[in-house]
Amino acid sequence: MIPQLLLALPFGIVLVLYIFAVIRSNRYYKPWPMYRTAFWILGVLFAILAVSDPLATSAHVNFTAHMVGHLFLGMLSPLLMALAAPIKLILRTLSIPLARRLSRLLKSWPSRMVTNPIVASFLNIGGLWLLYTTNLYSLMHDSILVYLIVHIHVFIAGYLFTVSIIYIDPRPHRLSFWYRSIVLVLALAFHGILSKYLYAHPPIGVPAEQAESGAMLMYYGGDAIDIVLIFILCLHWFRATRPRVEFAVEQ
Repeated sequence: MIPQLLLALPFGIVLVLYIFAVIRSNRYYKPWPMYRTAFWILGVLFAILAVSDPLATSAHVNFTAHMVGHLFLGMLSPLLMALAAPIKLILRTLSIPLARRLSRLLKSWPSRMVTNPIVASFLNIGGLWLLYTTNLYSLMHDSILVYLIVHIHVFIAGYLFTVSIIYIDPRPHRLSFWYRSIVLVLALAFHGILSKYLYAHPPIGVPAEQAESGAMLMYYGGDAIDIVLIFILCLHWFRATRPRVEFAVEQ
């Protein structure tokens, strides 16, 4: 229960902080969109489901259950929480001096580096290759510290990858749609290749039947979430490049 509490507690805290920020923001500005709050709540709930019982216990002995948790924690939850625009909400809530400090932090080179699509893809997809093609997966179930580190990395890497592809929050360093699209296609390809590799080469200690079902879930479930990501990116691209039609008003 201790690892589950340590992983679930931060998500419960950010849920409370987000709702508090919404209440505070609504006092001084126009009401914060309800759908963004709903996205945040759903994202937090999926993350908590991934690290709590009964799914967390099943994931220790069942690779398919583990993959469900991976999809929830590393893909679906980061996507939903990114759509909630937390940075924009924080900037509305903070005082002007603190908001300026946060803006400087977002403009810093470490922030620019970790939110670059190539770096974020390496952290996200590369981390999965390291987890499933080495003994790290089996070690994760024997060490609480490794278990915590892996799950924290899965969520953070998934969130950084998501916000590096779609720009919901303010971004000081914006990259072109072409650049982000190419990196996204390559990242999805390596994610699909990994799922096929796991189908034929199960991780250490995973039965072949569980590896096959888990790999299929990773492949098709990941595609379902990626379709949403692709749709949002294409929608933003269309809105940014569509011609503006000017209507002449007859005098």
